[in-house]
Amino acid sequence: MERSLYMERLPYIDELAMDTGGASRERVWAAVADVLRQEIGGGERIARVLRCEPASASPLRFDASPGQTLPGFRVAEAEPGRRLVLRGRHRFSDYELTFLLDDDTLRARTHAAFPGLLGRLYRAAVIGTGGHRVVTRRLLRQVIRRAGRR
Repeated sequence: MERSLYMERLPYIDELAMDTGGASRERVWAAVADVLRQEIGGGERIARVLRCEPASASPLRFDASPGQTLPGFRVAEAEPGRRLVLRGRHRFSDYELTFLLDDDTLRARTHAAFPGLLGRLYRAAVIGTGGHRVVTRRLLRQVIRRAGRR
């Protein structure tokens, strides 16, 4: 039976938050799209190895519009300046990364399921080692830095 990424609620993993440093919502939102495009946009090779769905980026410049893709992620929902939901899946995991923006804080919330033995091993390697938190925190820092430079 095929797993349905878009129909089930995925288990909560974590949430990281960072102060926006006074940058406007518009600047932070644009920086989120820029950083995601820069950091994830070139990852088609690893997306193919992991058999990600989607495996490639949309042909248009990524601006966080619903339906657009980056390797491993599809924009499932977008409320510009407020909320961006990215979903994806690969052979070891179904996952959702949500960016939430309020007046002074950008948060990244992760939900994911890791089915089967290989999924549990992958979770141990990515979540259990703290690697996911390091990468997510790095994305948040880059967004805030970029939003402050605009």
